[in-house]
Amino acid sequence: MNRRFLIRRLASGLLACALASTFPGPVAAEGVAGSDTGDELSLDRMETSFDESFDTLSVSAWGPDTRWIAHTPWSGDFGGARFANPEAGYPFTTEDGILRIEASRDDEGKWTSGLLASVDPKGKGFAQQYGYFEMRARLPTGAGVWPAFWLIGKDRSKATAEIDVLEFYGDKPDGYSSVVHVWHRDGRHDSQFKRIDAFAAGDPGEFHTYGVKVDAEFIRMYFDRRLVWKASTRPEHRQPMFILLNLALVESTADDAPDPSHMYVDYVRAYRFR
Repeated sequence: MNRRFLIRRLASGLLACALASTFPGPVAAEGVAGSDTGDELSLDRMETSFDESFDTLSVSAWGPDTRWIAHTPWSGDFGGARFANPEAGYPFTTEDGILRIEASRDDEGKWTSGLLASVDPKGKGFAQQYGYFEMRARLPTGAGVWPAFWLIGKDRSKATAEIDVLEFYGDKPDGYSSVVHVWHRDGRHDSQFKRIDAFAAGDPGEFHTYGVKVDAEFIRMYFDRRLVWKASTRPEHRQPMFILLNLALVESTADDAPDPSHMYVDYVRAYRFR
């Protein structure tokens, strides 16, 4: 595993574990029925359980009663930019069904950017055990930019279960990383990692889909709905998981990032097994 990558993830993951006791355990899951367990991605055998098309954006700093909040529910920022409370025109804008997340310097020269999470600090919002989760997005390039699409398990009492569907480093534009993590409260960390050279003959600045299918046996990652790798499902991942997406900056190279930088998201969807 890339050493620099691991150090970055340890910083955010250990913070998540340290604050786990502030976040409640799981509530009733949506879409637990079924056990796909196949490599084929067959959406016609699933039903939509979450559909964010970004015609409008329902977001607040911490909730309640909005579809998204603009921070991690455990109040943990990470990277070289603070995640801003939403205001008119920043850091989120929507136009023609496309969400734009902006990272830029504020009047004091400090970086701010945007994150969306599908549950609030009280655990209210969308989470689902098993099924398929997908984002269609265009990624920024350039040193320092660090967009991501990821899932976190709702029960963080003993460990934080994390699935990084997409982690993209703008200074490595030929591909992205996918990782399956378990961050234990006692400091242990288990992970399975895959570098996906998706853009060797493509362009991260074009729209692509990034997806993960989770069942009781495997966590399967898809790029443009094509299977790119899979990992065994750990016990910690057999629970409802909520959605996060963000445009972060790598702390050590944030000053080199293009100002402003933008991530564009067409949609975020989840499907449950029938």
